[in-house]
Amino acid sequence: MAARIFVSAQARLLDIWDYTERTWGTRQADAYLRGLAAAINKAQTSRSLWRSVGDEQLPGVFYFHHRHHFIFFRQLSTEEIGVISVLHESMDLPARLREDAATLED
Repeated sequence: MAARIFVSAQARLLDIWDYTERTWGTRQADAYLRGLAAAINKAQTSRSLWRSVGDEQLPGVFYFHHRHHFIFFRQLSTEEIGVISVLHESMDLPARLREDAATLED
């Protein structure tokens, strides 16, 4: 089963592809996004990768690190995760994650 990618995470993934394509070209952008997708799929079956965000304002939110990005998600069922956001390691992670998580309540 594929992970559910929320709108906030879809927008971040498009931004990542656009930046990578402008900087290193289409092939690298495609390869990087394929790597992120594979990592997300692996996380669904490898709970040992999961780390709790540990923020009481974001209960039940987990993350894992892939290359230069952090993938934030919630467990939706025993077999599915919902990706909330994908953020570059240099970003203000707490602020951006709260922005993206807030869009889930709309």
